[in-house]
Amino acid sequence: MALNHVVARFRDGHTIKGTTLNVDPTRPTCHVRTAEGAVEIKLVDLKALFFVKDQAGNPAHNEAIDATPGDPRLVGGKRIAVRFEDGETVVGMSNRFPPLGNCFFMLPIDPKSNNIRILVNRAATVAITEAPAAVGR
Repeated sequence: MALNHVVARFRDGHTIKGTTLNVDPTRPTCHVRTAEGAVEIKLVDLKALFFVKDQAGNPAHNEAIDATPGDPRLVGGKRIAVRFEDGETVVGMSNRFPPLGNCFFMLPIDPKSNNIRILVNRAATVAITEAPAAVGR
């Protein structure tokens, strides 16, 4: 099993950063190991779980909302826009539209994103739509 660096963003606004091995969108919980120890997280409490390259990220990076021409990740993927209840919109790709389940994975459309993939809690969204060629924020 690969160790994944994650940022758990909760519906109430707080954030936990750490690592995880056991994320399954069909299970009600997962565990994140933080500097303080292991934390059990209920997926229903999350806005989303971001699998990241670097937990510090780059706050100056503006996420692209359009695909890079020739991006091989687009083959067979559906472009989607997810608008969360806090107003944030994330544009990415999913293997199907509409996504299935209470939680589903998507890939960010921006290949330079710090996010590798995102586990979205459907209950924390207000809209999930197919993304056109360009989507405003």
